[in-house]
Amino acid sequence: MKILLLGKNGQVGWELQRSLAPLGELIALDRHTVDGLCGDLSDLDALRATIRLAKPDVIVNAAAYTAVDKAESETELADRVNSQATQVMAEEAAALGAWLIHYSTDYVFSGQGSTPWRETDAVAPVNHYGASKLAGEQAIVASGCNHLIFRTSWVYGARGNNFAKTMLRLAKDRETLSVIADQVGAPTGADLIADITALAIQKVMRSPELAGIYHLAASGEVSWHGYASYVIDFARRRGEQLVVTEVNPIETTAYPTPARRPLNSRLNTQKLHDNFSLHLPEWQSGVARMLMEILNK
Repeated sequence: MKILLLGKNGQVGWELQRSLAPLGELIALDRHTVDGLCGDLSDLDALRATIRLAKPDVIVNAAAYTAVDKAESETELADRVNSQATQVMAEEAAALGAWLIHYSTDYVFSGQGSTPWRETDAVAPVNHYGASKLAGEQAIVASGCNHLIFRTSWVYGARGNNFAKTMLRLAKDRETLSVIADQVGAPTGADLIADITALAIQKVMRSPELAGIYHLAASGEVSWHGYASYVIDFARRRGEQLVVTEVNPIETTAYPTPARRPLNSRLNTQKLHDNFSLHLPEWQSGVARMLMEILNK
């Protein structure tokens, strides 16, 4: 099996290089051109040519435009990367008879209520990033290619910047932190996403009827405020010297941003569990592992 991985240096892409390697020949690309292959999703012609040259059995798209606030002003670039490039991949996958594995987001929903979103719930993005990701999903489905679309939320990795690292840095400098408490989701590790992707690819190769959209997130739920408090308490127990004494909860309205954020990022993962017989661990277990890795450096 030949696998073409796009976005190899992102949080999920980095972990996918590890999890996909045992499955077959892996061609992992970033934005740069190597041996005539280019993984720059903003260059649609080069992307199409790359897929035709590589002729993969599976395309795994871990690349995306993810600057949520900038997407409000850089609408054309967000659409090209998240929607038009995805359409190119879907069309080429359909022509090759290849599978397309793609990652989407809870931002395709309205973010209202408190019930975890199901795959069949009505979509209604509240910002342009969510709209561009939804358009990408729709292009995949319309193409008729074999596909798995994993909607996920609150993704983090030990590599690169993440919310936990930001909280620890601020906790060393400030006595008081104010963190949003009315947005709720489940912090989901890039390593978990990558491992489930590898398992799912193996299963759909044997059972192609499992194609479709799935929600993929760690179990449980927490607010950003609860997440920050967990990170700080964990670090303190590990002997980190932190000056912070208060972590105050605030509402989203107290921290305005160019793009609206969904308040409800909960995802119902029952379909993934049932179809792939996979257990999704509690969010705390993944965050604890990530914290152990970054605190031991």
